[in-house]
Amino acid sequence: MDQAIEEMQNDLVKIRQSYAEVTATQRRILKQKEQCDAMAQDWYKRAQLALEKGNDDLAKEALSRRQQQTEEANSLQAQLDSQADSLDKLFEGMKMLEKKISENKAKKDQMVARARTAQSTQKVNDMISGVTGKASTDAFARMEEKVEALEAAAEVSAEMGSITGNALPGSSSASIEDQFKALEAANEIDDELARMKGLLGAESSASKPVNSDVDDELEKMKRDAGL
Repeated sequence: MDQAIEEMQNDLVKIRQSYAEVTATQRRILKQKEQCDAMAQDWYKRAQLALEKGNDDLAKEALSRRQQQTEEANSLQAQLDSQADSLDKLFEGMKMLEKKISENKAKKDQMVARARTAQSTQKVNDMISGVTGKASTDAFARMEEKVEALEAAAEVSAEMGSITGNALPGSSSASIEDQFKALEAANEIDDELARMKGLLGAESSASKPVNSDVDDELEKMKRDAGL
């Protein structure tokens, strides 16, 4: 773009030079025409003077010279008219080229700004793409899977704890249940022993002979009960 603008500026310089040259030529031709007009006027006055003096031949020669100057002036005027058209075209082309250069400079600045904006946007998009890219997405997906696995393990642990609370065989709660059942069974045995003692005491108070076999059995039961 800088090169294109530079080329247009070079063309503008050439057009300005041509415009200056044509203008200078036009002014020179205009000056020559004015001189021809002045000389034609002088020869006309001389022809009048010769007629007044009765010298027709001199008057005719003066008019002939005047005619030459008039024709020269007309030729110069034709050149001026032709150059005027060329000068107008050069002026229009110069103004158009100046406008084009100004527009291209403004467009260049806009395009440079747009290019910089696009580059900055691309960098931002690349940064965002790097953050939200496939690798990062996969990493978050793996982390989510791990968290879900931990949550699932926690749920299973809670369920197992709930099941354990129902006294599965071999568990600590089951051992406590067995201990309470053992205590209850021991109480039943104690109650039964007390009842039997009461019966034996009643029989003793009634003066019934005590059977040695019963005593032996009673002692055995005590030993089995750990009393």
